[in-house]
Amino acid sequence: MIRLENLTKIYRLKGRLHCVADNLNAYFPTGSSVALLGRNGAGKSTLLRMIAGTVSPTSGKVLSNGTISWPVGFAGSFHPELTGAQNVRFVARIYGVDTDELVDYVADFAELGAHYHQPFMSYSSGMRSRLAMGTSMGIHFDTYLVDEVTSVGDADFRAKSQRVFNERMSTSGAIVVSHSMPTIRGMCNMGAVLDRGHLTVCEDLEEAIALHEAILRVPHSAPAAQPAQLTK
Repeated sequence: MIRLENLTKIYRLKGRLHCVADNLNAYFPTGSSVALLGRNGAGKSTLLRMIAGTVSPTSGKVLSNGTISWPVGFAGSFHPELTGAQNVRFVARIYGVDTDELVDYVADFAELGAHYHQPFMSYSSGMRSRLAMGTSMGIHFDTYLVDEVTSVGDADFRAKSQRVFNERMSTSGAIVVSHSMPTIRGMCNMGAVLDRGHLTVCEDLEEAIALHEAILRVPHSAPAAQPAQLTK
């Protein structure tokens, strides 16, 4: 279970306040796979990172009675001077899993060869994605947060990533950001639409997709007005 309680996130951009999450209240049941839909720039990735705990909200909180992954495939937390293997070992210690087992799993999954034992700063973007995806898939979470991750890498790696992720989904839930409706329909059983700081949760996935597509047909003008108490 994941519950959002009065979750708010405000950025100041070019001297103006931009609210990407305006007092959100939502409930995602245990084991559900939720499609998180919205326009480009609506704040979907920011919301995922607040749920993961890697971005702090301005106010409100995220509650859960299970384990939540960081955004799957996100490589931003790896230390640039450590090798890939050293980074994986560090992550294993943080999450309390067997270090050797995770290091071996990622070595097999990411297929980085000798680069696995070279500094992360020397990696290409594709190599970073492989390391991040392997690390994400090597740890069991009750809920996986997914941000277009299966779009990275070559065709064989994407197919492998999708296959392993589908295996994880047999025992876990997910919150998924993707612009591919076939991907959404294949992975999710309910939806939530983020628009101008407001979140609409639909138990019916097709209802969420229809709402999202209706929003996309409306020209995107100025952001909705900020709540008075947030603009002081």
